[in-house]
Amino acid sequence: MIIGFQLRDKTNSANTPFLSNPKKSSIAEVLALLREKYVDANKTDSINQIVIDNLLSHLDPHSTYIPSKMVKDVNDDLQGTFQGIGIEFQMLKDSVNITNIIKNSPSEKIGLQIGDIIIKANDTLLLSGKQKTSDQIRTSLRGELGTSIKLTLLRDGKELNLVIKRENIPIPTIDAAYIIQPSVGYIKINKFGDRTYEEFMQNLEGLQKNGMKELILDLRGNGGGLLSEAIAIADEFLDEDKLIVYTEGAQYPRTDYKCKKDGLFETGKLMVLIDETSASASEVLSGALQDWDRATLIGRRSFGKGLVQQQFQLSDGSAVRLTVARYFTPLGRNIQKPYDNKSKKDYDDELVDRYHSLLVKHTDTIEPKTKSYKTPKGHTVYGGGGITPDIPVSIDTTKSSLTYTRLFYKNTLNNFVYNYYVAHKQQFQKIKTIQELENNFPMGEVIWNELVNRTLKTEDFDISHVSAEEKTKILARIKSLMARHITRTEGFYEIYNQTDPTVLTALKQLGK
Repeated sequence: MIIGFQLRDKTNSANTPFLSNPKKSSIAEVLALLREKYVDANKTDSINQIVIDNLLSHLDPHSTYIPSKMVKDVNDDLQGTFQGIGIEFQMLKDSVNITNIIKNSPSEKIGLQIGDIIIKANDTLLLSGKQKTSDQIRTSLRGELGTSIKLTLLRDGKELNLVIKRENIPIPTIDAAYIIQPSVGYIKINKFGDRTYEEFMQNLEGLQKNGMKELILDLRGNGGGLLSEAIAIADEFLDEDKLIVYTEGAQYPRTDYKCKKDGLFETGKLMVLIDETSASASEVLSGALQDWDRATLIGRRSFGKGLVQQQFQLSDGSAVRLTVARYFTPLGRNIQKPYDNKSKKDYDDELVDRYHSLLVKHTDTIEPKTKSYKTPKGHTVYGGGGITPDIPVSIDTTKSSLTYTRLFYKNTLNNFVYNYYVAHKQQFQKIKTIQELENNFPMGEVIWNELVNRTLKTEDFDISHVSAEEKTKILARIKSLMARHITRTEGFYEIYNQTDPTVLTALKQLGK
């Protein structure tokens, strides 16, 4: 999740060596001895990873080694496509259940449906009825562009055989973009990938055509990605040649990134939502907008990642993402949280500890104590430890019962909604919009009673005695999860945002 690096423009190709010294280092010599002389057979790749991981762990928390078998998947994730058939799945009772069909994918074109169970691939590979990891199943379904895979499916108790040709499948980085209130647009960006700016512009232009004058930009849960995409989006909000961010490192001279053109949304009111999982490129974007008094930041303090990684290809096909610079906001803030003398585990646990403090103590235990800065309009902002929002919104502090917590912790609610959708699939397939869902399928006592009965029967716990407030929250979440099956992630947020405290705070600031 917590990544952010300059991949597209600066990644070294496999044919471009970045080390020219032919003399072997002592590390290389020891590895060669292990490979050629050691008493027992050993796996050189595993030893390489152990050595490199240990070395990088003494530098900073974000320099990482990527084994060769993982490089393609990792790069695909940020470059915005993968080669496959275009489904999302979940293992339920040792069965591969299709939970989502990606729009315009080969699976949608050939008629796969939510609720289909994949039994076999290419007649011989048994996927359901056998313990397999998600990675193993994903590897089985993906493959080279243009190749075909034969799937044996179970649908409504009947066996089907379909042949699907693999295509390039786009990975959307924008979860939702819609008019949330008259003249107010909402855009949710889940990460900054290779096509995020393009997706953002398409959605921004569409919202403006539909009358948008004010915007809520949701960066919560966005762990970063390509710095260049965040910079391009910032350029759409800031005028003239304002500085957006600058980077600097011991081996990298200062590089300034400034606005280059007239932006599409330089004057309308802008609310930016952040939380403790907004990191890296998200912090570049939100930090620039805060420094120039362009946006009001709402939510909770961001993660605090101010380091830039560059990816280097190694000769064996693996790669290293090495921290090469720090980034600084226009006012000169480096928002990287402290990591000196901390193990990777301690560094990662800081986020857990912070979340626990928010949940239990209702306060963030690590308030900014570093150098303060003044924005052009005189607002005080801080460096180090993340971006602090202008308007804080705490985690829901209502004490939740153990039963309520268990419903979410064990994924019971997600599974219930999926099974309910499949059981009533013919009815739900007639619903095409969120408004139709609201009108034709109100979430009331009928679905509540079914949930109570299902949890008693399959999970052996009783939710019938939760408080009225918790019941209301559960029913609201059921509706948003059901909407996701009908109109994908946008439908989920259209329903979920109706009761989300941070979104409601943003709307209040806009006078809605």
